[in-house]
Amino acid sequence: MTTSAELIETSELRSAHNYHPLPVVLHEAHGAWVTDVEGRRYLDFLSGYSSLNFGHGNEKILAAAQEQLRQLTLTSRAFYHDQFARFCAGLGDLTGKDMILPMNTGAEAVETAIKVARKWGYLVKGVERDKANIVVMEDNFHGRTTTIISFSTDPDARADYGPYTPGFTVVKYGSADAVRSAIDDNTVAVLVEPIQGEAGVLVPPDGYLTQVREICTEQNVLMIADEIQSGLGRTGETFACDHEGVVPDMYVLGKALGGGVVPVSAVAANRDVLGVVRPGQHGSTFGGNPLACAVGNAVVEILRTGEFQARAAELGVIMHARLRELVGHGVVTVRGRGLWAGVDVDPSLAGGRQVSEALMARGVLAKDTHGSTIRLAPPIVISEEDLHWALDRLAETIGSLR
Repeated sequence: MTTSAELIETSELRSAHNYHPLPVVLHEAHGAWVTDVEGRRYLDFLSGYSSLNFGHGNEKILAAAQEQLRQLTLTSRAFYHDQFARFCAGLGDLTGKDMILPMNTGAEAVETAIKVARKWGYLVKGVERDKANIVVMEDNFHGRTTTIISFSTDPDARADYGPYTPGFTVVKYGSADAVRSAIDDNTVAVLVEPIQGEAGVLVPPDGYLTQVREICTEQNVLMIADEIQSGLGRTGETFACDHEGVVPDMYVLGKALGGGVVPVSAVAANRDVLGVVRPGQHGSTFGGNPLACAVGNAVVEILRTGEFQARAAELGVIMHARLRELVGHGVVTVRGRGLWAGVDVDPSLAGGRQVSEALMARGVLAKDTHGSTIRLAPPIVISEEDLHWALDRLAETIGSLR
């Protein structure tokens, strides 16, 4: 099996169809560019859903990984290792939090935040045992575990996986009044994406996060910010919450924290929250392993300078200005912040899958979501020239559909 056609055919035959990939088989990558098995090059405009914020093959991240591979890769948390303290201290400083609880995937980190919030509710707030509830948002995406899909409003993610886990109240995203109305004596947390990525890069109204923060403080409820896709430089700030100067009680982090090399996720919170977890009550064999921590340390160092955040902000201005020019010319709406955008193509012209395939044929890889919406999230290392080139290809693609 060497050709794209052969590899795709076998993949479709021998793997579960839980994804619907574009018909491209990638072989190597560097920076913002990827190459398929036939040698065709494409500009990556998805970045592994923000896992590759710092580009493919980032030299600093690869060097940290390669050095650690030669030293020590896994101990489990049965023992300390020499990368762990630096990771927790460094990420704690970056988030401004006392403590870090490392895991592997984003979904694991969300599950961890849910468990911690419930435990905090019982031990600190005094909620009646097994009565805790968490306020969540319509159109959310926090992962695909049984508990998380229990409060999804996406039929594809939720249907046929019941019975569902109770303890969640779903409210309209972007409405602070809806959040306030949903809180009762048993509410322990509000879980929110500062920008909803999977839903189509939905940005809430100005002031929304500030109001949610105020409501949580007033009601003695934890504010949990899922910054798995929006965090670590993507929006032009370290965290999307920073755009409103909001500091949640818990950050949920993942994707870019692993530098596009290994799965790394974490919950960051102060001692009065994460301190409720005691030995033996939560864990993961691979969570906080030496290789993951070494990579995470490199990521923290990269973000410490602010260079990538500033670059995402500057290039984001260019990208959004170019995208707005397409509105009324085959594009209905454009949303986003920094180097992250949701582009709603006129559904009378084409569906999102058709647009993504047409864009791929022109050398740019992006992905559709929810009908005719295209998500754009190039690596922050992308050059301004390449950014313009990709946007030119998008304009050509949309124009060809009219």
